[in-house]
Amino acid sequence: MNLEELIKPDSILCNVSARSKKHCLEILSELLTRSNPDISNEEVFAKLIERERLGCTCLDKGVAFPHCRISGLKKSCAALMRLTEPVDFDSSDGHPVDLIFGLMVPENLGAEDLADIDMLTSLLRDEALCARLRAATSSLHLSEALLAGQLAPVVKLMSAQQG
Repeated sequence: MNLEELIKPDSILCNVSARSKKHCLEILSELLTRSNPDISNEEVFAKLIERERLGCTCLDKGVAFPHCRISGLKKSCAALMRLTEPVDFDSSDGHPVDLIFGLMVPENLGAEDLADIDMLTSLLRDEALCARLRAATSSLHLSEALLAGQLAPVVKLMSAQQG
């Protein structure tokens, strides 16, 4: 997985003010459709809400990973937001969320799509990366922090396997 292909700079937004989980998903749907103008943000929003009804997509410790399947989508794409103030996201640990990484994937997931989801989940659970994302003061800094951190979990995994 190459994050630079998955998430475009105009799909990364820092210092977002959101009133609620629903409002976060509305903003996220707009970010996700920026690189896919043929897909309506209303459709993405509806799919994100539908997925949240199945179970909360929080990864705990203030991080959420809303995702959905979209019919007609050729390849997965992502968006990232850092909120100015955390919002309640119904997380299992009770912590409000300030980092939201959204993903939309093709309706028929392949093995590569599933591997990408697993890798993103590991990436978003990396505490050092989350600290760098939270320290970002602009969308550019947020993008740089994300892309700089994409190899950290892979390096840790390789080190553990060699040791």
